Amino acid sequence: MISILIPTYNYDITTLVTRLVEQLEQSKVAFEILVLDDASTNQEIKIKNKEISSFENCFLIENAENQGRTATRQALAEKANNQWLLFMDADVLPKNNDFIKKFDVENQISDVVFGGISYEEQKPEKEKVLRWKYGKAREAKPVAERKKMPHLSIISQCFLIQKKVFLQANDFHDNVYGVDVLFAQNLEKMKTTVQHIDNPIVHLGLESSAQFIEKSKKGLQSLYRFEKETKITNDYRPIQKAYRSLERNKLDSFFMKSMQLFEKSIFKNLQSSNPSLFLFDLYRLYFFTKLHHTKA
Repeated sequence: MISILIPTYNYDITTLVTRLVEQLEQSKVAFEILVLDDASTNQEIKIKNKEISSFENCFLIENAENQGRTATRQALAEKANNQWLLFMDADVLPKNNDFIKKFDVENQISDVVFGGISYEEQKPEKEKVLRWKYGKAREAKPVAERKKMPHLSIISQCFLIQKKVFLQANDFHDNVYGVDVLFAQNLEKMKTTVQHIDNPIVHLGLESSAQFIEKSKKGLQSLYRFEKETKITNDYRPIQKAYRSLERNKLDSFFMKSMQLFEKSIFKNLQSSNPSLFLFDLYRLYFFTKLHHTKA
């Protein structure tokens, strides 16, 4: 009845699969777990991940060449045999022992179910503090807050969705970082029903601050491109609304020039042991503003 789909790349997924199997067997829900290795290069991890094939109804598939997250998810959805698809990233773990049970797939009537994301309480090493701090403040939202923007609040690290809904919404083939915004908008246009519940996963795979900043830039580049190609409206995301406000008040050039004076010191702060999320927001808006000015 449920297909759990896990794309992976150079990440050990044996602990995740073991915990899922334990819960699935206790819940007595018919299941399959499909893991698709997107051409990992770490041979030790590849060998380790083959262990999951010893579990009943667990299958490891390997791409000969790296296809990217969007194509990998599409391939997994097409291979899935069940109505309900539970997408999970490789670097997460269920927070609770009743994680599977809470999705209630046997009685579920919503199109999409999102349980939320959490982070470990212990502060990580200095190099990863920005990602941890951002996740705890901006992603680990309670149900009531997520319900205010039900579609935009879906974070694709873990969500339950009907197979037919996913295949209809996942109609793009961009192998770039940041396509989740297209997926969210498609779900909204389709008028899908989204249920937000308190059933989080713990996000473990934290990038370094430098890597997270670069990922954020790539996401903004994709957002800018989607906006210019009219794949999304120019005010769909909060950062787009912030830029539109600067532009409307003719402050965009002033803001960009002012930020240039502090860019190096802000970048230094973001990689410190106590990064400011306010400065991170300004830095992202500055980068997004530069995209509009340099690519206009």
